Amino acid sequence: MKKYSLSIRPFGVHAVLIEWPEKVEEAILNDILAFIAHLRENCLKEGNWELVPAYNSLTLVLRYDTIDFDTFKEQLEIWYAEKKDTVGVQNYLWRFPVCYDSVFGIDLEEVAYTLKITVAELIKKHTTHVYTVYGIGFLPGFMYLGGLPKELEIPRRATPRLKVLKGAVGLAGKQTGVYPEESPGGWNILGHCSVPIFDPKKETPCLVKVGDKVQFYAISKAEYDLHKIEAEVGIYQMEKIKIDA
Repeated sequence: MKKYSLSIRPFGVHAVLIEWPEKVEEAILNDILAFIAHLRENCLKEGNWELVPAYNSLTLVLRYDTIDFDTFKEQLEIWYAEKKDTVGVQNYLWRFPVCYDSVFGIDLEEVAYTLKITVAELIKKHTTHVYTVYGIGFLPGFMYLGGLPKELEIPRRATPRLKVLKGAVGLAGKQTGVYPEESPGGWNILGHCSVPIFDPKKETPCLVKVGDKVQFYAISKAEYDLHKIEAEVGIYQMEKIKIDA
């Protein structure tokens, strides 16, 4: 794994922002994850630091003290040079069930028309591809998924909705994703995920982590209703597959 030229700058008095080259590619994401593993295992005291990865950046937040930036920057450069190339974390491919019924896919026909394909082709293209989780943010549990095929790229809605339902699956720009909570939003809604992907009551609220993969698969309205019941009583198990390191 190659070493990259990093930009390291203060992000307030409690945080430092480390930036890799401004590209969306898995090699950069894997380098970020490897650096996180090295920092957690060898460098930073557990519990004091929050590490927030994104597409081409890593934000380090010191919870209980301020950072001496100049000294810490030099130390980070040394730690980055020392890091190993392996991440040492098990990643998974998660398969999310989505109902593309018109009652949920409120923008499905408009998106298909704009992209000059049929609704069936749109659903097939959306479910065929495997997406990489590059970041989690905006809302707690909101996954930023990379890997959307160019033929599915579409602008955000000109007028955002004041309320997008929890579990809505949408497209915007080069992104696709699932709304983990009800919120305003400007994405084009294609369908609805039948089971929750984020639960703040759980010890690990978000099912997935940065570096995991996600693939959607289409289900009927009847299957959707069954999944909702199974999720409510706690017996539904989201499908996940180990990814070989």
